[in-house]
Amino acid sequence: MLEKMIIGRYIPGNSIVHRMDPRSKLLFVFLFIIAVFLANNVASYAVLLGFTVFVIALARIRPYFLVNGLKPVIFLIAFTLLLHLFFTREGAILFEWKFIKIYEEGLRMGIFISIRFLVLVLITTILTLTTSPISITDGLETLLNPFKKLKLPVHELALMMSISLRFIPTLMDETDKILKAQLARGSDLSTGSIKERVQAVIPLLVPLFVSAFKRAEDLAVAMEVRGYRGGEGRTRFRQLSWQTRDTGVLIAFVLLVAVLAWVRK
Repeated sequence: MLEKMIIGRYIPGNSIVHRMDPRSKLLFVFLFIIAVFLANNVASYAVLLGFTVFVIALARIRPYFLVNGLKPVIFLIAFTLLLHLFFTREGAILFEWKFIKIYEEGLRMGIFISIRFLVLVLITTILTLTTSPISITDGLETLLNPFKKLKLPVHELALMMSISLRFIPTLMDETDKILKAQLARGSDLSTGSIKERVQAVIPLLVPLFVSAFKRAEDLAVAMEVRGYRGGEGRTRFRQLSWQTRDTGVLIAFVLLVAVLAWVRK
């Protein structure tokens, strides 16, 4: 499953979402995260789901590929739904069996929070799938430029975020390799008590941390050898260009907010 995870990966393409300026996509994602909290009823959450499906279609990402790569996240969403079902005790009782009681408000909140979590994960994943780490770095640095007046290391912050995104799939691949190696040596992570399973994970974590630190050291040495000295005086080979489609995505966001404000209670 780990080798199929798509969080943090970039898939080259030629869709309209791929061709957008990274600044417009970053702005849209930041604003979308805020707009999601405007939804508070069935109609507003239906609007969010419909808009998310529309963005996926524009990005030309196959739904099966997207769902298959987000299986671990879908498990967390299902777990969130179960927590609300069993621990939110408000409203009428919909189901009762022995000590298990499912309330109307628990079901409603569980579904709404799960949808909110799902659309946030899908939209942010579309961002990383359609935008290269270098473009994300350039876009973030440009958007954060005003904070340079406050003496914030904008270039370094953008670089750290980009490297973090880039290392997510790398660490997932490394984890999968180590897990397969441990299983080949007879390690069993799926049986036994909780204590035994935790102890079985330790041989997996140690080489993973060693590998992560080794990769970080190699990256630091490579940057130093190439003369990296931060963002001061650096120029860009790729110049960002704001197009009509980038203005269109912000207009689409304004329309989304207007619709959400209209259909919410």
